[in-house]
Amino acid sequence: MTPAELSRTVLHAVRRAVDDGELSVTVPERAVVTEPGPGGCGDFATTIALQLARPAGQPALRVAEILRTRLAEAEGVRDVVVTGPGFLNISLDEQVDPVAGLVREIREKGARYGYGDALAGQVVALRVPYEVRAEVVADAVVRLVGTQGGRATVEHGEPANLRPVPAPEDPAPLGPDAARWALLHPAPHDRPRITADHLIQRESNPLFRVRYAHARIRALSRNAARLGFSAEPGPIGLVPQLGAGISGTYARSGGRRPGVSAEAAGDPFGTSASAGGHSLLGTLAHADAGPLVGPGSADPDPGRLLGPANADSGPLADPGPANPDLGPANANPGPLDPLNTGTTPSAPPTPADAIPLPPHANTPTPLPLLAPLAAHPRILAVAATRRAPDRLARHLVTVADAVLPLLPCVLPVGEEKPSAAHRARLALAEAAGTVLAGGLSLLGIDAPEHL
Repeated sequence: MTPAELSRTVLHAVRRAVDDGELSVTVPERAVVTEPGPGGCGDFATTIALQLARPAGQPALRVAEILRTRLAEAEGVRDVVVTGPGFLNISLDEQVDPVAGLVREIREKGARYGYGDALAGQVVALRVPYEVRAEVVADAVVRLVGTQGGRATVEHGEPANLRPVPAPEDPAPLGPDAARWALLHPAPHDRPRITADHLIQRESNPLFRVRYAHARIRALSRNAARLGFSAEPGPIGLVPQLGAGISGTYARSGGRRPGVSAEAAGDPFGTSASAGGHSLLGTLAHADAGPLVGPGSADPDPGRLLGPANADSGPLADPGPANPDLGPANANPGPLDPLNTGTTPSAPPTPADAIPLPPHANTPTPLPLLAPLAAHPRILAVAATRRAPDRLARHLVTVADAVLPLLPCVLPVGEEKPSAAHRARLALAEAAGTVLAGGLSLLGIDAPEHL
């Protein structure tokens, strides 16, 4: 059971309690599922009872007990314990693997992963001015509304109900893909930049990072087929610690520069994982659910994964202040220190270098990829209901930045044979590729097989 699935299970328990007449409240749109705080227990915790106590007119402990009995009956839940003023602590069945479950869900649904019914049966009437950015935003909103079961119509004229800040100049010279990204990526109240930066194949270009991550994943799938194995969800095992983003990826693959085809450069994408290292998913790679943010944390996102205070598996990209749905990111932590020495390495390790492991090498360090993948359905719903395709654009940047550190460890190297861990890593990477391709398609942007 993934964090997103557990959140839906909690909401279902609330809905059942309301239908049975034990609670008189409006069912909230989301239920925050986090790591148990001090004094808690189990795999996950939720403060939903505290949230509903006042509108229900009942003590939080009474609300928690009402929900506890229903949650304990849910499939995949082993036990539910009430602690403190009304925290619900949830233990999952031991055989449940949230990572494999999420990857399987994405593989089964494909490009339709994240589609929902938030706008089922509704007709959203958009009225826009005659302006290029308004036209492009409306086109993306029509697609997003369709993902939630609704239908959008577009008319021109005043008064307009969809009026983003106009583009300062004609974006057509950027080409169709870069032009659409330049108009959709900024928040509607921000003035878009119509500059050549959107065409540069460098890490500083968010569009390049998203498309590059997708192309790398597609290349991994092709190379895995040549090696005789395919993707299969499961535990990803232990992998070396890597630098986050494109820079770290290139550092592990011999310093190849962005814009150069990996296949043309003869790079099989990465170094051997046989030297040992940290688990990118920590306990989430096994049967029990791993650590999330605790109740009362400043991060409201139910799916954000955090590791120890010095976790260095790579940060989630900062979506910017205009994107509160992804929560405050662990932004800009600086270059990776693979040895946890507290100093920044002067140069990245070469592929031939084996990274010496510190004494705490067996401490799990969770991968910041599970959170954005699990949050994708919610992001699509928010982008559709709030007519904000910029939410989806920044979410794709988060997914791309989170998946890049995993890519060098997907394929076996040298004499290493393909293992179950390699198949699981490939499945996880392909799941991220599915989200990237589907998101770009909704924005009207091409997801290249080669870059």
